[in-house]
Order: sequence, then structure tokens, then C-alpha cells
Amino acid sequence: MPLLDFAATAEHLPDSWTSTRLGQVGEAQIKVLRMDEQAYGEETHDYDEGLLVITGCLQLTVGGQVISVGPGQMYLVEAHTAHAVLKGSQGTLVIIDIQAGVGQQE
Repeated sequence: MPLLDFAATAEHLPDSWTSTRLGQVGEAQIKVLRMDEQAYGEETHDYDEGLLVITGCLQLTVGGQVISVGPGQMYLVEAHTAHAVLKGSQGTLVIIDIQAGVGQQE
């Protein structure tokens, strides 16, 4: 995998909250996106998802709790756990999806 500049990549994405796949390490897909202070609705996945903040702050709700994730911190959302992003989240977010057996899909 080449050298990746997450913040620069996210800055040049045409749309916020739309991730782009940067690569894959084993079964983990690595994606980056730009957060723009807008809320992002509740979702669940069949796989674990790591949410790593590069710049800014991610405000999540998980199980009725508000969780703040700052630069250099990662929150691991376990499979089948509902989570949502609160208004005010902004900056660069790296998503690590651990999708066993999925291959190259996004």
C-alpha cells in the first residue's frame, strides 16, 4: 500500500459523508471520508467497523449514549450494533471495515 494522506484525500472528495476505498489489508477495507457537521442516520452492519478520527471530532450515539471521538482516537462498533452520527461532527474520518469473506466489495 502506498503512502496515504487521509486528510488531503478527504479534502478532495466531491461529497461529504461519501467514503472512498483506499485499500485492503487482509479482510479489512480502509476507507476515508469528510464529515461536514451534518448528522448521519442510524445504521447497523453485519461486520465490525473501526471509526478512526484523523482531524476534527466524531459525535456518535450508540445504545443511547453519546460518544465523542477525537483526533487519534478510534471507536470500534461491533457487528449488529446500531449507531448514528450527531450533528456537529466534522473533519476527516477513516473507516476500517472488517468484512470476513467479502473480498474486494465496498
